[in-house]
Amino acid sequence: MLYFKKTILAAGMAMGFLGFAAQAEESKYPDRPVNMVIPFTAGGPTDNVARSLAEAMRLPLGETVIVENKAGAGGTIGTTYVAHQKPNGYNILLMHIGFSTAPSLYKKLGYDPAKSFEPIGMVVDVPMTIIAREDFPANNMKELVEYVKAHKDEVTLANAGVGAASHLCGTMLMSAMDVDLLTIPYKGAAPAMNDLLGKQVDLLCDQTTNTSQQILGKKVKAFAITSAERSPTLPDLPTMQEEGFKDFQVGIWHALWAPAGTPKPVMEKLESSLATALKDPKFVERMDKLGATVLENDANPAALEAKVEQQIPVWAELFKNAGVEPQ
Repeated sequence: MLYFKKTILAAGMAMGFLGFAAQAEESKYPDRPVNMVIPFTAGGPTDNVARSLAEAMRLPLGETVIVENKAGAGGTIGTTYVAHQKPNGYNILLMHIGFSTAPSLYKKLGYDPAKSFEPIGMVVDVPMTIIAREDFPANNMKELVEYVKAHKDEVTLANAGVGAASHLCGTMLMSAMDVDLLTIPYKGAAPAMNDLLGKQVDLLCDQTTNTSQQILGKKVKAFAITSAERSPTLPDLPTMQEEGFKDFQVGIWHALWAPAGTPKPVMEKLESSLATALKDPKFVERMDKLGATVLENDANPAALEAKVEQQIPVWAELFKNAGVEPQ
């Protein structure tokens, strides 16, 4: 009996020590660099946001934030990776609207959007632009629709892979124009843009964070933007509503998550660091130049959780109506 009591006492002391050690570790978080995982290729639109955000979070977090690209399967590979990391705040996820569309596009995910993550907060909202190779025959949206319908078997529409923002926008575009085009999926937005610039494909619908510089440099032909109002960065580019597509409005929101079970003190540190970063003048200026809207008022868990809950059924219905089958 005495031995049993000593064993219980020792076990209790061990548990207490572990709990104390865990609290001590949480209190000094972070004491080493934090990985911000981007589930897309380097040089793409989400990567552009991530690198600016990582720098803006460095000072309030008190540690370096390293951007790590883990691309593939429409962002689900990198997202799955973070979902299975130790919940200690050293691996966080920057993902876009694809977080809400993946459940409708993939039969089997390596994570549960509702249970595998702790929401940190929203970051930016980025409109899409409909662009074409520099020498594409059409010069405005009306001419684009007419040309596409007359040459639907010849026109190619690039995207960055199933589940990528360009895939979502391309699906909406074909539905709005009531036409099916040959879609060319790439392993990222950067190679898709490279082939558009090289005139290997005809059309691309992608985020302003990936297209603004090409549009302003007149290296591509731009037809419209998907925001409700014209972008200050691209003031001459009409909205889809102006071009007669009244229901065509889409913004690619980006947000931060941590693995489920991340301790509250660590989450609070991440949340406060994100909120501070979104007020950083350099970050705001960089996003303005890329046509992105900083979501300063929604940089909190509640706003992000509500956004995901609202968006998942919306995209499920859209894909169903468009005849998109999960892979």
